[in-house]
Amino acid sequence: MNFSEVFKLSSLLCKFSPDGKYLASCVQYRLVIRDVNTLQILQLYTCLDQIQHIEWSADSLFILCAMYKRGLVQVWSLEQPEWHCRIDEGSAGLVASCWSPDGRHILNTTEFHLRITVWSLCTKSVSYIKYPKACQQGIAFTRDGRYMALAERRDCKDHVSIFVCSDWQLLRHFDTETQDLAGIEWAPNGCVLAVWDTCLEYKVLLYSLDGRLLSAYCAYEWSLGVKSVAWSPSSQFLAVGSYDGKVRILNHVTWKMITEFGHPATVNNPKTVVYKEAEKNPQLALGRLAFPAPRAAASPASNTESKYEIASAPVSLQTLKPIADRANPKIGVGALAFSPDNYFLATRSGQWLRPAPGPLTLSFEPQCSDPRRRKPDSVPNAVWIWDIQKLRLFVVLEQLSPVRSFQWDPQQPRLAICTGGSKVYLWSPAGCLSVQVPGEGDFQVLSLCWHFSGDSMALLSKDHFCLCFLETEERVGTAFGRPGDHT
Repeated sequence: MNFSEVFKLSSLLCKFSPDGKYLASCVQYRLVIRDVNTLQILQLYTCLDQIQHIEWSADSLFILCAMYKRGLVQVWSLEQPEWHCRIDEGSAGLVASCWSPDGRHILNTTEFHLRITVWSLCTKSVSYIKYPKACQQGIAFTRDGRYMALAERRDCKDHVSIFVCSDWQLLRHFDTETQDLAGIEWAPNGCVLAVWDTCLEYKVLLYSLDGRLLSAYCAYEWSLGVKSVAWSPSSQFLAVGSYDGKVRILNHVTWKMITEFGHPATVNNPKTVVYKEAEKNPQLALGRLAFPAPRAAASPASNTESKYEIASAPVSLQTLKPIADRANPKIGVGALAFSPDNYFLATRSGQWLRPAPGPLTLSFEPQCSDPRRRKPDSVPNAVWIWDIQKLRLFVVLEQLSPVRSFQWDPQQPRLAICTGGSKVYLWSPAGCLSVQVPGEGDFQVLSLCWHFSGDSMALLSKDHFCLCFLETEERVGTAFGRPGDHT
């Protein structure tokens, strides 16, 4: 494993182009385009204000930079660096901006979600879509780019409109049986649209392309409901993460639940492999005594080396008691991701939050049997990996710090994890490892993103980023030096 040098970054804005040739990063109001293989700067663009969002077009020929505070979007061309486009929403303001699948239209959402403006880069025409709903995921495109589903709110009622992306004509419009629609998501095959309700009402609805209700699912009532939703790559399964700390798997034939995965504080099954991250104890030289380093000279805990140890069942995991009297409780399954081969599902029970002073406490209090009153514990340090073929828990990885994010390799079942420290963690069915990110100072990995080939990934900190290369010597570019420089 090799690492590039460290580059400056702002607001965690760093993205690979869809074709894998370029890497875009932002430093305040500057947009930097680099060659992925050499990391040499190809283009340097200057925007009118600090960039808050970037997005590549599907063909990697254009990139947009959104400046929400100014209500501006600037578009740059990779083929014609002298060409650029500026979109000013004026007094209407701007809260979101994205590309259409053809890479030639930009959809801007105005403040208060009054409308969506569709700007054409080819004809310079402008069209408007009314009544977009303010929710966490209100726009969804099919993977083939033919259709767009839009969540709407009209006359105090939720609706979904389906548009044809080639000419933005309305194909279907139907109301949904939701109290307060929270999100929509197409199945990868584009045949089924999943719609879920607010967390106060447990409801998942499945609609066909022509607006027919295929099924409605409700796991329980009178308690916080759906927190996260994820489709499997094959479209055969829909995973629903709930606030009760369980993941329920729906099948694509009957749309009924085939199994549910819990996240208990103790793993009792001896067939489940539990990896625990542990700090390495450096070996002392014979005849020498170790004295504690002065406080000023002591290195931060995130710089200490660590390794994984296999724990024997039963294994107790570190848990946090949720604070019941505050809004947005840090409970429930907040992260779901299927592996690209459809074999595994990775989950995290409990949301990342700034840890309180002192270690996490183990909870041994008995759980209430009534799901309406039960407050599940948060397990923020663990990543759970489930075998989808056998529908059982396969592996648990418990970190020393709360898990910030994880992401699957796009090409194989290999999971990358970061916890906000100076290490990155990798798991595959062959095993797992902890890797220290080299460099001066404390490089805290807050987020990461894979290259589509799976042979490299970008590691992002608050003010910097670097690339991590995971392939053989023949594939190492000039930016990464010789293999063996950093391991």
